[in-house]
Amino acid sequence: MPAHASKVSRRFLAASLAFTTIYPFVTAPARAGEPPLVTTDDSQDSFYCQKRRLGYWFYCTRPKPPQRDNAQAPPATSATSQLDAVTAELRELKAKAILEPTPANVTAYIRFQREQLDRASLFSDVWQRAIWQDPDLDYTLQRPVSTLGKRQWQDARGAERNAVMAHLSERYGLFYFFAQSCGACEVMSPIVQSVATTWHITVRAISTDGGPSRHFPAYTVETNQRSRMGLEPKITPAVVLWDAAKGQAIPIGYGVMSADELQDRIYLLTSKEAGRDY
Repeated sequence: MPAHASKVSRRFLAASLAFTTIYPFVTAPARAGEPPLVTTDDSQDSFYCQKRRLGYWFYCTRPKPPQRDNAQAPPATSATSQLDAVTAELRELKAKAILEPTPANVTAYIRFQREQLDRASLFSDVWQRAIWQDPDLDYTLQRPVSTLGKRQWQDARGAERNAVMAHLSERYGLFYFFAQSCGACEVMSPIVQSVATTWHITVRAISTDGGPSRHFPAYTVETNQRSRMGLEPKITPAVVLWDAAKGQAIPIGYGVMSADELQDRIYLLTSKEAGRDY
């Protein structure tokens, strides 16, 4: 190599080293097709991303954190709040129409009220259609309201009740509290006697004032039996069913009852749990 060429090379190398020393992070621009350089403060990332140009492979472009949307959607208005608002507006329009009965105020109240009546009619219609299409919701299947259906239900109910009453005397008896001076007892005594005779139920008649009864000549005078049974001591007549199997008194009712009602109460209290027959 010529001497002058060697001197030029040595001068270029020295200049390059000096330039690199002064500007250690400056590199040549990326060539076509190479990944763009990314400036970073981290020395390791600078080495791989700038000097080695390995940006796409070493994830030199750091992903930005997702921006959170601070804007919140307005809370949905509940159906209860909407209904309360309708009721409040109806009351306000009514009050305004009464306090200031101008044609405009009265007309506004009538129109709004009509809208709510139409809404109620629609609800009632949909309610009825839903019941027709779902037998579990149809109460009339359990307790018919039509004349034909009610008659059939009463016949079936009467047959079931009679079957229960036919075996009632095997376990139950009746206490009948009356008073000679009680006018209602004169009406109730033959009814109790008739039901007891029909179903062969033993009746123990107890006089609360010591007076006799022409329907129950074999009566006894009360000796605090009602208090021991937890009954109301001042009301006559009173009918109590006695469960011999449990030794338990079951009050049937006070005052005058028809024979059918008396039998129905006995049937329900001895054969149906509360809530089963409604």
